Amino acid sequence: MAADIKHMLDLDLLSKPQITSVLDSALMYKDILNSDMKKQDELRGKIVVTLFYEASTRTRMSFEEAGKILGSDVINVSASGSSVEKGESLVNTAKTIEAMNVDAVVIRHPHSGAPYILADQFASASVVNAGDGTHAHPTQALLDLFTVLEHVDSIEGLKIAIVGDVIHSRVARSNIHGFLKLGAHVFLAGPATLLPKALPWLRYYESEGSLTMTTNVDEALKDADVVMTLRLQNERQISGYIPSEREYIANWQINSNRIDKNCPDAWIMHPGPMNEGIEISESIANGPKSLIQKQVENGVLIRMAVLSHVCGVKHNK
Repeated sequence: MAADIKHMLDLDLLSKPQITSVLDSALMYKDILNSDMKKQDELRGKIVVTLFYEASTRTRMSFEEAGKILGSDVINVSASGSSVEKGESLVNTAKTIEAMNVDAVVIRHPHSGAPYILADQFASASVVNAGDGTHAHPTQALLDLFTVLEHVDSIEGLKIAIVGDVIHSRVARSNIHGFLKLGAHVFLAGPATLLPKALPWLRYYESEGSLTMTTNVDEALKDADVVMTLRLQNERQISGYIPSEREYIANWQINSNRIDKNCPDAWIMHPGPMNEGIEISESIANGPKSLIQKQVENGVLIRMAVLSHVCGVKHNK
């Protein structure tokens, strides 16, 4: 049976069985989407609100499509054009939504922790974090786990290299929790200025030997099974993190030379959007070992699984 999940805030709050349950549901939905009967009624009568305070293409569209395929009514709300522009607080927005008896709210917010505030305000509605500041992006991490599991027998024992702007990446944080809970060894690599250092939970994983942080990109890539490169998030950075894009490309770009030297059989991933030619070369991004397009395709499946879980749908394995 599906493991109960009230809110989807981040993967550190989920057990391994809960994560596995979501992935199993996504696999079931994959079979459905490959059939002639794509419209389901599992969420018929349910109301899902997407509340986005930041721009989004892939995440928002996939949540909307997921909700509609499952039969729910989906209401899209953007900060632009809503009462937020008039100064309404997140708490008051939450009270307004709760009064309308919605079943689930999918929120993206520029401030870390905003989905947790929303969840604290709701008596009955569930909250799904679609990305909050530099903190977390759990559904992206779930679809990354699902995508890897389509190409390997198990995540247990894999070496996962996450390279680039780790400190600003909410996707990296959620992926670290997800891959570690499923038994992988995670290497984080990047310039020293873009690696997190003072977080207690990271120090804990380092001390138990399941996480390694390094400024040596070759060490991270050596014999890696999966390489995930991260976008250089200039919009979240203040000056001084890197000397220049040219130096970043020379020292940190994931390209054919580095992959061929260290891990020619590794699967290549990127959570998007990509800056081709900066953190990843065009030849690697579009090469035969790239799973980047599969990540996009799997977004709807995972969001279907997440919405079904938080809305209380029970699945038999």
